[in-house]
Amino acid sequence: MAYFPFYIDIENKNILVVGGGTVALRKIEKLLPFNPKITVVSPKINKEILKLDVKIIEHEFIDSDLENAFCVISATDNEQINAHIFELCKAKNILVNTVDDKEKCGFIFPAIAKKNSVTAGITTSGKSPIFAKYLKEQFLNLLESTNDETAEILWHYRDYIKKNTADEEVRKRVFSKLMNMCICGEKINNDIVDKIIKEQS
Repeated sequence: MAYFPFYIDIENKNILVVGGGTVALRKIEKLLPFNPKITVVSPKINKEILKLDVKIIEHEFIDSDLENAFCVISATDNEQINAHIFELCKAKNILVNTVDDKEKCGFIFPAIAKKNSVTAGITTSGKSPIFAKYLKEQFLNLLESTNDETAEILWHYRDYIKKNTADEEVRKRVFSKLMNMCICGEKINNDIVDKIIKEQS
């Protein structure tokens, strides 16, 4: 089964992580750059998790912990608890990721490659995490070789180009030319963009 790569804004969303070990830590570290509100529930908490900007509740999971959860990461070492959390989430239509149990996942974690405004999620649909990790590293190497500001510059001039080019094909050529200049690290300003528009019209 293939997974469709939805991209969702999770800033300030309530994410519940059940489990306080190293597996939970890895999931939390992937989520934190996207600024959600994370609550960790576990009777024992990894000391590295305690250093992070997350809410800690030190007790065994209880059903009411799911209240107001946008999504749940079930990362305990108890299969019965994980199965119980999965069934609760399924009944409440809450997305859940049960670590290392693909059959009890409403979503899975991709290998994430993130640099500035560019985020890519790479998955083999759970078949080979190590291959997904390899592809992530290749993509990060590609990003390292390009201009850090490319996405920001293209976004900055997006509305300006749309307002000044009515023809969609011309617009595509303008964006393509501008992107190539950005990747090469050339300086961009309004006069240069106007010149590109004239050349491509």
